Amino acid sequence: MGVARILVIGGGIAGAATAMAVRKAGFDVVVHEAHPDSAEDLGAFLTLASNGMRALAQLDASAAVTALGFPLTSMRVFDGTGEQLAQAPLGEAADPLLRYRCLRRGDLNSALQAEAGRRGIEIRHGARLVSVESGPAGVTAHFADGGTATADLLIGADGLGSRVRRTIAAEAQPVYAGQRVFYGYTRTAPVSAPEEEARITMIRGSATAFGYAVSPEGETYWFARVSADPLSADAIAHGTPETWRDLLVPLLRKDTTAAADIVEATTGTLLVTNATEIPVGTPWRSGRTLILGDAAHAASPATGQGASMALEDAVILAKSLRDAPDMDSALSHYEALRRPRVEYNITVSGNISRGVPTPPSTAPAAARPGEDELVRHLAWEADIWTAA
Repeated sequence: MGVARILVIGGGIAGAATAMAVRKAGFDVVVHEAHPDSAEDLGAFLTLASNGMRALAQLDASAAVTALGFPLTSMRVFDGTGEQLAQAPLGEAADPLLRYRCLRRGDLNSALQAEAGRRGIEIRHGARLVSVESGPAGVTAHFADGGTATADLLIGADGLGSRVRRTIAAEAQPVYAGQRVFYGYTRTAPVSAPEEEARITMIRGSATAFGYAVSPEGETYWFARVSADPLSADAIAHGTPETWRDLLVPLLRKDTTAAADIVEATTGTLLVTNATEIPVGTPWRSGRTLILGDAAHAASPATGQGASMALEDAVILAKSLRDAPDMDSALSHYEALRRPRVEYNITVSGNISRGVPTPPSTAPAAARPGEDELVRHLAWEADIWTAA
């Protein structure tokens, strides 16, 4: 194989999971994280879907995550008049390890970093990457403090603004996906925990897409997606909860649902961001450098799959490195398995955000893994090289 030492740039969800995966596959790994501690996006929350939870289970990391947040086992959908359109189980609700899970992003980051540390993986904080120098015998990362690190493979798991991606494809920049996304929490929303237990409610409003879930402690987690021009970085940086609430509530009042009352009851944390995506076809690798997770294939949040796709990446890359005969074959095999699936997610999620239909896929069925094939790819004991 010729891979002994791996550098992971970025210690967030994708980076910590990748480090655990390649360590489990038998490789030496060190993580370099620009942030001085484990905190990242402390206010935002996310949902891990069943496929993401399955990937965590293959890394023996389920317990670290199920200790956080709360499970979601069903979903219901309303229109703007309050009429229920659908209700159904959510994902693999029958299996406690695979149930959808709603949790704060910062908590998940911290938990995965702590779990990596318990496994003896070194995470060097405050290490901000400046450049990457790749050669036939290795790859060297140069950091802002003047330090360097050399390895056989460098993995960029450094998110949407990836410095590693710039070294591979400088022209590949995130693009706006058509919606502003709001997130908030409140303990005084007009919904009750027993009624909403383990359920996410989606509202297809006339001016917004809204969703909420209530924790067992009675805290309502909610989001809203609004089609509009992107907000400037300055507006996002200086906006207040009052600003975002005053902007959002009138849009929600166009409908007769609980959404406006939930937002009005939010007097604390209320955040906004622009939905962005990485264009499909963006190069993922150059020589001994590879990007994964949001650095490679960030999608708008409409499908709620960003973190789960990153966790899939971690397992499938580690297995490819473990099972392929050499590094180049491993990275090519990984990309062949992952690109159709994640780029389909970018397309579907972006089309939802932009309000346009997704055309039927023209790709052969085998090119985009279905759930059965995905389960085989993720299964840790299965050889991913010979099985494909």
